[in-house]
Amino acid sequence: MELTYQPYELQLKHAFTIAKFSRTSTPVILVQISHESKTGYGEASMVPYMGESHQSAAEFLSKIDISQFSYPFDFGAIVNYLDSIATGNPAIKAALDIALHDLDGKLKNQPCWQLLGSNPALMPVTSFTIGIDTPEMVIKKVKEAEGFKVIKVKLGRDTDKELITTIRSVTDVPLYVDANQGWTDLQQSLDMTHWLHEQGVQLIEQPMLKTDPDSNAWLTERSPIPIIGDEAVQRFEDVEKARGVYTGINIKLMKSAGLYEAKRMIDKARELDLKIMIGCMTETSCAALAGLAIAPQADWVDLDGPFLVSNNPYVMPEFSDGKYILNHDPGLGLRFS
Repeated sequence: MELTYQPYELQLKHAFTIAKFSRTSTPVILVQISHESKTGYGEASMVPYMGESHQSAAEFLSKIDISQFSYPFDFGAIVNYLDSIATGNPAIKAALDIALHDLDGKLKNQPCWQLLGSNPALMPVTSFTIGIDTPEMVIKKVKEAEGFKVIKVKLGRDTDKELITTIRSVTDVPLYVDANQGWTDLQQSLDMTHWLHEQGVQLIEQPMLKTDPDSNAWLTERSPIPIIGDEAVQRFEDVEKARGVYTGINIKLMKSAGLYEAKRMIDKARELDLKIMIGCMTETSCAALAGLAIAPQADWVDLDGPFLVSNNPYVMPEFSDGKYILNHDPGLGLRFS
């Protein structure tokens, strides 16, 4: 078995601004794991606020003993092995996990979505994300979202109402919003949930600090809109903590350290009667297809990464009528330009 990787800088089509950060690119690592003439592909998307970088990923990969990945793969043991090397580093761990799932599917000649128990017919629509921006740029981005059935809007600043009003001046499609921990006042936040409900908003992600479960729980109990834990829900052990605090959780492979743990999180969330969203960071088609392998098991999907970047090195996944369409290729179904 052979492990190789390539640093890559993924360029955003527009500056991407959320409540506390703004960026125009994202460092990624593209991973390849080869075995028996087949190669699996994975991706680590390392948004700066998660603390990973090209350097940290390379340092982590230098400690990998590839013999730990013997076939057939014991994904649970592999996750434990990766966690034993170093805590944190979920994105580069996800890249390895995704590559191994892709390789597993190719060796078994089955698509990953099938191996993970998904039904393509149950694929939800995916949202198109619009970051915080000027009214002129917001309208431009809404036009770029043509063909999407849902728009996701980044909030968390004092321009929240202006941003929503601007979008509503040009489209009436349903909205998701993500405050990225930007709200601080409880009563103002509750008032905002009612106003957003009137504007056709269907869910709110992480309104208040991830370290303040009491405030998030207070808001969830009173909000007319589902409240989804995002930054507060990283890995499997966080799912239990979300019960009674949020309506549901946002699972991202770059937080969960890959597909194996994401699937466990889905099953645990269902057991706890939590709703499920499958989200993404700034990603190529590689990581997006990994997310799509489990997306039919979710209530909501936000896997728009490939639509927001200008230098995706792979073919875009098939997309029609607001939904991705899973192919029957072995593994992830990743295709090269």
